[in-house]
Amino acid sequence: MTNTQEAPALFDSAYYQDPYSVYDWLRINSPVHPFRFPVGDVPMLFLSRYDDVKELLSDQRFSNDGAAWGSEQFKKSGMIFGGDTLIGRIITVLDPPDHTRVRKLAMGAFTPRRAATWTEPVERIVKEALDDLEKSDRPDVMDFASKIPAVVTGEILGFPLGRFADMLHAIERAFHADPGNPDNEAEVSAAFEEIVTYGRELIVEKRRNPGDDLTSVFIQARDGEDRLTEDELVSMVAVMIMAGIDTTRNLIGSAVLGLLDHPEQQKLLVEKEELVAPAVEEFLRYDGAFCIGLFRIAKEDLVFKGVPVPAGTPVVAGLQAANHDPEKYSDPNHLDITREGPRHLALGHGLHNCMGAALARLETGIAVPALLRRFPQMRLAIPRSEIMFEENWLLRSLPTLPVDLYGDGPRPTGK
Repeated sequence: MTNTQEAPALFDSAYYQDPYSVYDWLRINSPVHPFRFPVGDVPMLFLSRYDDVKELLSDQRFSNDGAAWGSEQFKKSGMIFGGDTLIGRIITVLDPPDHTRVRKLAMGAFTPRRAATWTEPVERIVKEALDDLEKSDRPDVMDFASKIPAVVTGEILGFPLGRFADMLHAIERAFHADPGNPDNEAEVSAAFEEIVTYGRELIVEKRRNPGDDLTSVFIQARDGEDRLTEDELVSMVAVMIMAGIDTTRNLIGSAVLGLLDHPEQQKLLVEKEELVAPAVEEFLRYDGAFCIGLFRIAKEDLVFKGVPVPAGTPVVAGLQAANHDPEKYSDPNHLDITREGPRHLALGHGLHNCMGAALARLETGIAVPALLRRFPQMRLAIPRSEIMFEENWLLRSLPTLPVDLYGDGPRPTGK
């Protein structure tokens, strides 16, 4: 039975700081929860149970393509990802058969041999980021977490560093805009257009000077005589730029905070190198980079879990709500790097599971243990109650995580 009385609010200031208590209430009282999204007052449904979220993500009666299938109210709300830009046609919103063809072509770039070549640059960049953190007068884990995926993505895609700083600024404006700003929609659209422009510039450069980078591989991607179209090529580079930077930054930051909150897990990770891979999976489950998935739009009038869903209705997959479902995970609000259980949904499921997951796992699995080994006495520099998450409906993002690198331990000369 659904109970919507006194339901805690979704996507308000309190929710952003503690979404998990909201998810706990919804899972019990209103697992298919009707609500109105604050932006545009759009009626939606929110799913919070693991099995329901997993089923939604693979249900072909729904689409990620809001521009094609969304209600008029949803289209007018400005909530369509990427809006009228080419970003609105990235692989994460495509339906079959286009999705099947594009993903098959693109996945040729993610071979095991190629992935193996990423370890050395990631280790080098992590060391450089640790050196910079140690030199800082006000060390902030998020500065460390920002540098790693940005530089790694730039190297792997082959992006000229001179232009890369401008692109990072565009990503910041696209994904961290103020939803209360009346000019927000235009500013976000302009930022997405800049990212597309940078993608086009990179493709022109790599056609002129091809290398062993992912962009060059995407340019050559083919299956027989089938190739990525020019727009598909640009959007593929754009999605790698966007997904490769912000999400990994957020994951590294949340992982470090989770370990500081669970010192016994921090100690275990440092002592047992074999736990690095399961630890990364637990970081994703515990406080992953995305709280929710992209809106799933009903393509027809249908019934989901006994609830009527009119065509065009957006349904929200509560990824982190699913990952904290006590029916699937014991003591789900506790970080446990030895945890066993069903595969988490932090990176999606079905057609739209994360294509760059291997790189995100590699970066996090190198960066977090390296930080702990370098600064074993590290602790928060401000009270835990002052650590605040950004008010971002899609991303679980820490703007800042100031730390004391040495705690009560000895400090290098001059520190």
